[in-house]
Parts: sequence; C-alpha cells; structure tokens
Amino acid sequence: MSKLETYSKEEKVEMLRRYRALIEVWHTRKDVTDIWMVRKAFRLAADAHKDMRRKSGEPYIFHPLEVATIAAGEIGLGRTSIICALLHDVVEDTEYRLSDIEAMFGEQIARIIDGLTKIDDLIGDTDIKSMQAENYRKILLTLSYDVRVILVKLADRLHNMRTLDSMSPVKQLKISSETSFLYAPLANRLGLYALKSELDDLSMKYIEPTVYQSIHRKMEESRADREVRVNAFVNPVSNTLKQMNVKFRVLNRDKTAHSIWQRMKEKEIPFEEVYDTFVVRFVIDCPIELEKIECWRVYATITQFYRPNNDRLRDWISLPKANGYESLHATVMSNSGKWIEVQIRTEKMEEIAEKGYAAYWKYKDSPYSESGLDEWLSKVRELLDTEEVSAIDFIDNFKLNLFSDEISVFTPKGKMISLPIGSTALDFAYNIHTSLGNSCIGANVNHKLVPLNYPLKSGDQVEIISSKVQQPKEEWYDFVITARAKSGLKEGIRELRKTYKELGREKVEGWFKQLNIESSKQNILHLIEFEEISGIVDLYYYSAIDRITLAKVKAAFREKPGSGILKYLTNPFSRSKPKDENNIVQSDKKEGVFTPSLINHQMDEMNYTVSTCCNPIPGDEVVALYFSNEPLHIHRTNCTKARNLMSQYGNNIVKAKWRQKEDIAFLAGIKLTGIDSVGFIHRLTQIISIDLGLNIRNMQLESTGGVVELMITVYVKNAQQLKDLISSLRKIKEIRKVSRLERIADADTLN
Repeated sequence: MSKLETYSKEEKVEMLRRYRALIEVWHTRKDVTDIWMVRKAFRLAADAHKDMRRKSGEPYIFHPLEVATIAAGEIGLGRTSIICALLHDVVEDTEYRLSDIEAMFGEQIARIIDGLTKIDDLIGDTDIKSMQAENYRKILLTLSYDVRVILVKLADRLHNMRTLDSMSPVKQLKISSETSFLYAPLANRLGLYALKSELDDLSMKYIEPTVYQSIHRKMEESRADREVRVNAFVNPVSNTLKQMNVKFRVLNRDKTAHSIWQRMKEKEIPFEEVYDTFVVRFVIDCPIELEKIECWRVYATITQFYRPNNDRLRDWISLPKANGYESLHATVMSNSGKWIEVQIRTEKMEEIAEKGYAAYWKYKDSPYSESGLDEWLSKVRELLDTEEVSAIDFIDNFKLNLFSDEISVFTPKGKMISLPIGSTALDFAYNIHTSLGNSCIGANVNHKLVPLNYPLKSGDQVEIISSKVQQPKEEWYDFVITARAKSGLKEGIRELRKTYKELGREKVEGWFKQLNIESSKQNILHLIEFEEISGIVDLYYYSAIDRITLAKVKAAFREKPGSGILKYLTNPFSRSKPKDENNIVQSDKKEGVFTPSLINHQMDEMNYTVSTCCNPIPGDEVVALYFSNEPLHIHRTNCTKARNLMSQYGNNIVKAKWRQKEDIAFLAGIKLTGIDSVGFIHRLTQIISIDLGLNIRNMQLESTGGVVELMITVYVKNAQQLKDLISSLRKIKEIRKVSRLERIADADTLN
C-alpha cells in the first residue's frame, strides 16, 4: 500500500477492517472476478481520497466504504453498485475524470457515477434559482436508464445522516430538510421501508431535536413494560402455531420517534395515549405458492385469542402496494386492555419490505409475485420524457405524481388502474388515452353521471363519456393533477390552436402592412416576446380569436424615447425607493404583536418577518431564510413550508436565535376538546387570566352533543409559558385534548 502513506498505521488497520466487513455483507454473486473488481475500486478510492478528511477528522475513505457496505448489506446490491458506491465521490472531489473511470471500469459504471456527481455549485448561470433542485432533477433523470443511481445515492444519504453530528447547525438543517423532502419519500417509493424509517427519524433528530429526545427518553422508560406486554401477548399464539407445525419467528419492533410523533400530531394526543409505539411481527417460512393461505392461518390463530379491530385491518397481500410491499396488518385488543398492532408476512415479503427494489428483482419472475414497481418506473420515465420545465416545477410535479399515496380504480371491464390521490375523472380519461381525455365530456362513476372535475376514490368504477365535438380547454389545467393528463392536455390544446394558423397569419400580416412594419422573423419574435406568449402557434391563435388586436401590435412597436441602452429603460436615473425600515413592525402592530431581535453574524439590523404559517414565539427553535430584496423570513424549524424551502434553497438558510425582551408578548393559539358542563368556561378563563395572568385575545366555542371545542388565542412571553398553560389546562377533568395551533390565522379571523 505504498500509495497510501498519508494514512496512519491505525487508520490502515481500520480501513481494511471496514473493507472486510463490506465483503462479508455482500451476498449477491461474488466470484473471483467480482472480488478483484471491487478490490480495484477500493484501492483507487483509497488513493484518490488519501489527502482528504471528513469534518469529524477521520479519513474520507471511510465514507465510501460505509456507503458501499449499506448498498451491499442493507439494500442488497451487487458488484456494479458496490464499485459505484466506492467511487461515487472520486470524480466530484478529486482529479480523476469520468473518462478515467470509463477506461478502468467500463461505460456502465462511468454513467452511474456521472448520475451521482453533483452539478457544480459555482456554475455561473443566474437563471438557476435552486442548485439543489437542479441536482435533484439530475439524479431523478437517471431513473430513465438505471435505478441503481438512486439506490447508491440513498445509501450515500443514509451514511451522511448517520454522521451529521459533526456538521454545523445550518448544514444539519439543510441536509435534514433535503432528506425529508426528497430522499425519504424516494426510499419509500422504492420499497426501502427500513431505510426510509431511519432517514425520517434522523431528519427529525435535527429538525425537531427537543421532541425527538423526549420521545426517545419515554420509549426507553417504557421498554420494560412493553417487553412484558409483548411476551404475555405472544406466548399463547406461539404455542398454538407450533402445534400447527407453522414455521415462524416473532419480531418485536419499536416504532420510530418520527412515526410516533406523526401519530401524536394526527390524533392530537400525548405520548402516553399512543397505543402503537411498537409492532409485533410474525414472519412465516413457507413456499411462495402457500403465502396467502399461511398468512391468513396465522391471522385466524391470533384472533382466536384476541378480538380484532376490523376498521384497522389492512390486506396488502391480496392487493400489494405499488412499490411491491406485501403484508397483513391487524390491530387486536390484548388481555391487558391495550391495543396491539400485528404484522403478518412471509420471509420473502420481509426481505422485500426491508430491501425494496433490489429484493423485488429476486422474485420478479415468480408467477405468484405481484408488484407495481415496473408500472411506477414506466410512469417515471413517462414523466421524465415530458417537456422541459424549471427544476423546481419538475420536482414539485415529480412529488405530486410519483410520491403521493395512490388510489385503485377500475375500468368498465374490471381492469385496475392506479392514480395519485386527488385524481379526477379527466385524469382517468387521459390515463386511458390522450384522445379520450381531449374528447371527454363527463363520466359515469359507479353508474352515476359526474362532471370532469369529480375527484375519484379507491374502488370507483369509471366509464368515460366522450364526444367528437368536444375540444380540450385551458381551464382543465385547474383540476388535472397527473403528468400524463397535463402533457396530453397541452398537446391537445396545441393541436387545436394549429388549426387557426392560416386565419391568424392573415391577420398579423394585414396589421403589419397597415402599420408599415416589415413582416420579418425578427419582428414576429418581438411581438411574441412583447405579448409574453410561448410561440408562433399561440400568436396566430390569439390573433385569430382577437385576443391580440391591431392596437396591441401598434403598442408593441411604439418607439420609446432615447437611444442605445437608455431606450430600454423607463426611468434610468431614478433612485430606488428606500425600504420602509418599520414595515414589519407596523404590520405586526396591526395584530398587537411585536417582533423579537435576532442574533446571527452581521445580520442583527436586517428587516425580518415572522411567518404566519407556523407562528414562532421565543423558545421555539427557529430558522431564518434570506431571499434577495426581501426581509428575512422567520419560521419554526419543524414548519412544513420552511422544510420545503430549506430543501430547495439550502444556501439561503440563516440560523437564528431569539433575543428575549421581557416586556414583549406574542400571540399564540391553542385548541382544546372537552365535556361541556356548568362553569366550564369560568374554570378555563380563571386558569388563563387569574392563575397564569395571561391576556386572552380571542375565543371561539362550539358545543355539540355535550362535547365542546374551543380555539383560543392568548398573549404569551415565550414557548415555556405556552407549555405551562397547556399543562395547566390538561388538569381540568372535563378537558380531553389540548394542543397548540400551528396557525393562528384561522382562530384570529373569528371575530
């Protein structure tokens, strides 16, 4: 290892240990040539990165080794992916070029590594609004030719998240937001549930550290009690299954902090009321052709002892998820009076659930294997083939169409079609065929006539009604959501507008002649630019239907005063209007709220606005986002809008802290549910106004059937005061739920 003299003796030993661990977890084909190629890639990476260190101080080569180990051991990838994982940063961070990689390892590996290489952040194109979005698009475009790019990228992201402690707080927020925005949903869509769960959990660790630590602490404190409950639950079922000669194993899996927190927010309940903090999984070893029978036999055995909640039965064996996931989920009442979530699956289903796409390929040719992964990938390729849009629009479209949950609907002949949630009858029509979408006038859904914008539900049977005289309309864009529908509609409108070509051209040429303007290509382009339309087809169409008129053409060619560059400036010597330094305070004064000061580098005096989407108050973890010519936008770090912005504009993040001022109060909202009783409001207001000395700004009460719901806005000094309020209100025996309102705008408009 003469080339590796920059490594210490201990580092070389550790490097070799990690390399051997990689080889040990590599379980796909592994002949002499395969091992030789991987060793060659390892030695190249070790030499290329020999002068590089990670933020933690350890040799950089440890990172590609760990990425390769994740790819091989946790995703189940083979030689090509392992080599790409070892070399994924070589082209980006060292002197080696793609041509060097191709010469040593071949075109396929070079192409995958090219997909893994980021676009240069220093690119001098001012039209690029979000370099992160451009890099997302580059990665996603590789799905059109090799899904392994994504799988290696997910392994890379997982190791970066596992080692994120050494990064700065701003970097932690940027990377965590990217992960929850794109990479965790992508892992989920490719069936990598174990990887997806860990990515979500690690993102939460940095975005909502207080909640994350609190849930982990409570999970640890309740571990002994859970183990007792699980053993008491499993024992009678296990004994019976053994008597039935069923081969199985039982896994007790804790839910992640992220999934528990999602449940707490969804149900507006504290940790102590979340019953499914863990899951009991029965994994059956049986032939593939007996999978469904054996799973239902185990379910029948469990329900002999425990009563099921039929509303929570999920059968993903008869109808697997689109990403190949198969399992039977049930919730049953244990003898201790607690609900327990149970999952029943086979060893094959377990492998596919853990390793996703890579494991799916092992069973793809089985006559008993069903998966929508191929269909999903074909939808991906179809989306990637659509017309160029901005990177941000591309990512939004991708997430909407390919990450959202799906519904299953049926044609009149019983063929099942998967569509994103929110799809309409018109989306269904375009999914069948573009011409059917363009001529659609309505639909029969479950034998009932509905309009084009009717939102479909799972299980609907849809028959499209069409007419030869129907034409595609621009207003349809308002309610179609699928990429196929938008693409088909766009092409249909374009073809329709082409039929107006001759009439439109005659009008334009007539106007040019009347105004003594040469009918040249340059002047045509000038008119198109002036009218801000997409091209000559639209120019002739809008002229034909008189949306463009002689007066507008005259305005387009009216000469402005001056000459040279001044000709294009309306008022070249005017000074820009100074910003109103108090504009944020004034808007807050309308609401009776004063904003705090922020501490961050040299930005103390910058204008800022507190975002109403999450309503941060002192004590909350906050982040500031800077955009040119705008005040800093202050959000809570767990705000969904902020997370999406950080994932696309990571370089705009400014870590912010509150500078508390004792005499300032902030508006906060709470929502509570309780039992209506005489004196209830009196006890409530006494705690808020008398005991805690808080000023109530607004209160709305609705009482139905003895249950009362309230939304209250109050002034507090900080987040701790709000927590004390919520804690005090929970002690009122009639109150069942109390939670903080994320947005106070809804409660604030009740007056």
